[in-house]
Amino acid sequence: MSGNIYAQDLPKTPANFVPLTPLSFLERAADIFPQRIAVVHGALRRNYRDLHARARKLASALEKRGIGEGDTVAVMLANTPPMIECHYGVPMCGAVLNALNTRLDAATVAFILDHGEAKVLITDCEFAPVMKEALALAKTKPVIIDFDDPEFPQSGERLGALDYEALLAGGDETYVRRFPKDEWDAIALNYTSGTTSNPKGVVYHHRGAHLLATDNVLTCSLPDGAVYLWTLPMFHCNGWCFPWTISAVAGTHVCLRAVRARAIHDLIHEHGVTHMCGAPIVMSTIMGLPESEKKPYPKTINFMTAGAPPPEAVLAAMKEQGFNVTHLYGLTEVYGPAVVNVWKDAWNDLPIGEYAALKARQGVRYTMLEGLDVMDPETMTSVPRDGATMGEVMFRGNVVMKGYLKNKVATEDSLAGGWFHSGDLAVIYPDGYIQLKDRSKDIIISGGENISSIEVEDALYKHPAVSSAAVVAKPDEKWGETPCAFVELKPGMKASAEELIDWCARHLARFKLPKHVIFTDLPRTSTGKIQKFKLRDKANQG
Repeated sequence: MSGNIYAQDLPKTPANFVPLTPLSFLERAADIFPQRIAVVHGALRRNYRDLHARARKLASALEKRGIGEGDTVAVMLANTPPMIECHYGVPMCGAVLNALNTRLDAATVAFILDHGEAKVLITDCEFAPVMKEALALAKTKPVIIDFDDPEFPQSGERLGALDYEALLAGGDETYVRRFPKDEWDAIALNYTSGTTSNPKGVVYHHRGAHLLATDNVLTCSLPDGAVYLWTLPMFHCNGWCFPWTISAVAGTHVCLRAVRARAIHDLIHEHGVTHMCGAPIVMSTIMGLPESEKKPYPKTINFMTAGAPPPEAVLAAMKEQGFNVTHLYGLTEVYGPAVVNVWKDAWNDLPIGEYAALKARQGVRYTMLEGLDVMDPETMTSVPRDGATMGEVMFRGNVVMKGYLKNKVATEDSLAGGWFHSGDLAVIYPDGYIQLKDRSKDIIISGGENISSIEVEDALYKHPAVSSAAVVAKPDEKWGETPCAFVELKPGMKASAEELIDWCARHLARFKLPKHVIFTDLPRTSTGKIQKFKLRDKANQG
């Protein structure tokens, strides 16, 4: 006998090879800890046995309505129990979950519903006004399921003929979930803000969701029974995969409809919260609680943040309050965070300037990410590890998206050369830690939300008085960054900053509106291209 002896008579079988999926985490938690509290929401307490049963009933009810492999189920939900249930119940029947950003405008939501070909829409009554308008604009006509939060009833009208609880009542809690035929099968669809008015649909697979969710346990030091407070929107990269992560440690999801300082403080004390995630704006919100209303936390709370590096003052205040802040970095295309600023004990005693400089770095790759580098996108070679030479951040591995839905060209471009091209410009230091320096895609990160400068510029250009416009990021202590618009008016035309902001509000979601409008002659190259780097300098100064 010759050849590779380890390839002979050792086939993959159902006994030794099962496609990876995060759905198995909930099954395990329900088997081992059926009575442990899985979900807290207001006065509601739901254990793992009931969470598992409700997820199966949801899958069964969807299947009875003809929903199955490759069908899209869109949800417009706050951080409530149904959002957690959808992360399991939707893929249990083979369907794909599309969690919609609750801050988007109706036109963008309509585009996403059509592009994703939503067959079912589960929507919270709070968002009825924007969803009603979006459904009128959309060509697709999904089955509409309304959810009116019994813990915090909303005033919005019902848009469909069926209530969420009525849907579940028609399901079977003994339903046997579908295993993905292949771990490459899609589990979720998430839309980026894009660099045009049409966002791109990022497709996640079961394998990537399983691995990133598992890596969250390692990276964020989640113990058995961790208590996680939902200050990060679950619509954002599927909550960085934490809806699946928490079940892996049979932890408790503490739901929160809206990020409010008093509510966060009270829930931390009431439930013994151990972990939270969010943009720097969440930290600012927490720190904004009056000192008279604060009381010391009984133990350290681990807070994972991403986006613009937190200001030094905020970091100091968080530490004093009892939070251990960890800086993460990633994109929708890599399931959320895939890079972590691994902190070393030797850095704790450094002078504050050096300490803050190290805290500002994005860091090194997650355990489950096979490759992270800063490269010259033209030659696809690594830049020197000198902390000065800029290149593009590249990712490679199992936590990189399948690609962009129905967009072959964009998928091939973004994955060219065997690496995912992030579009973010950075340097890499001798110790392998990366630090972002600019964004080649001109994306502004405000309060954890991505805003396309081009989209804001397009809205400004539609105003009859605007001749030229350029939008850049302006540092903001509360939001991290906000859009700052530089505008040239047409000869003889007038417009105020307030007028232009109100104009943009007709075309954009409110979080995308420019916070500052500066009227000036725009700096240009000899060929007429606007020099945004000069505008960034002005925005940083003023």
